[in-house]
Amino acid sequence: MKPYHFDANATAQACVQWIRSWMQQNGNETTKVVIGISGGKDSTVVAGLLVEAIGRDRVIGVMMPNGTQADISDSIEVISHLGIKAYTVNIADAYNGLTQAITGALEQDTTPQFKTNTPARIRMTTLYGIGAMIGNSRVVNTCNRSEDVQGYSTHYGDSVGDFSPVSRLTTEEVVAIGDALGLPHHLTHKTPSDGMCGKSDEDNLGWTYHEINQIVRCNEKGPHYEKIVQKYLWNKFKIEIVQMPHFEPELPDYFLETYGV
Repeated sequence: MKPYHFDANATAQACVQWIRSWMQQNGNETTKVVIGISGGKDSTVVAGLLVEAIGRDRVIGVMMPNGTQADISDSIEVISHLGIKAYTVNIADAYNGLTQAITGALEQDTTPQFKTNTPARIRMTTLYGIGAMIGNSRVVNTCNRSEDVQGYSTHYGDSVGDFSPVSRLTTEEVVAIGDALGLPHHLTHKTPSDGMCGKSDEDNLGWTYHEINQIVRCNEKGPHYEKIVQKYLWNKFKIEIVQMPHFEPELPDYFLETYGV
């Protein structure tokens, strides 16, 4: 493994330049980007990078509550802080309608997996639907490396998009970039959660993102090392199947260097 040093300012500017270049190659000066705004660190930081790269007039934020979203004020704050145009699409009717249709066809109740993953897939459909309506747009993926190496995203839900600015950056690096961009501290440092089960991401995983990140960058063997690597091996097919254009920082990555993804 290479020595690990993270320069948030330099990485942020490199990512901004990558976004700008990718948009020039895959659009024109009027091409817009569509991004889901959850109010969490990833969508907040990615939206900030997009504004830096192509200007706020070309960034379209979308809030997608499923019925009532307790922390939607955080999403509103992100949109206000960045000064971007935004839409709210409540996916409750779509989710309830699809749930009724599927449970009726199968004649059984929903499962926890259905309840967790279906809203994420409806949200991605919503982003592409808005993109189709406004035309000449690209949908942005907001996943980070720490989540991806644990399969902690919904396959063909939040795991997809047209391009991905931070999918090779860890949770801690994303937060540091948010600080470098001057984004609201309480949003970029917000405890990550899926907003559905009432638990944090780390509660669900059973270990911390910091431990995951230390493996990614330094191959440091913490108390859950074997379980984290095993979870990566179980879920790496998701990364192998969904290969988006992405910003590649000049940083060590144990999983990439060992397994190729």
